Amino acid sequence: SEEVIVHSDRGSQYCSKDYRALITAYNLKQSMSRRGNCWDNACIESFFHSMKVEAIQYEPIMTRDEMRQTVFEYIEVDYNRTRRPSALGYLSPVNFEKQNVA
Repeated sequence: SEEVIVHSDRGSQYCSKDYRALITAYNLKQSMSRRGNCWDNACIESFFHSMKVEAIQYEPIMTRDEMRQTVFEYIEVDYNRTRRPSALGYLSPVNFEKQNVA
């Protein structure tokens, strides 16, 4: 089975004993930056910033299901299929994966 990684910063809620127990209970792997090194998770911080600004920031308060749908559409429709980041040779993430996974 695939390993699911949960990226976060070092906020107290993510470092708490209860949260870490929940991560373990669901067989997830926690990933967070080292203390005092905000660049460790720079890629995911950049992604979350883009998502908040482009998909969520000016939306009215949503229900959990509406938020789930908004995040899904942002990732699967916009981010993975239409973005062409320089780090991927200006290919969308979907096309980059198709080209590089045999």
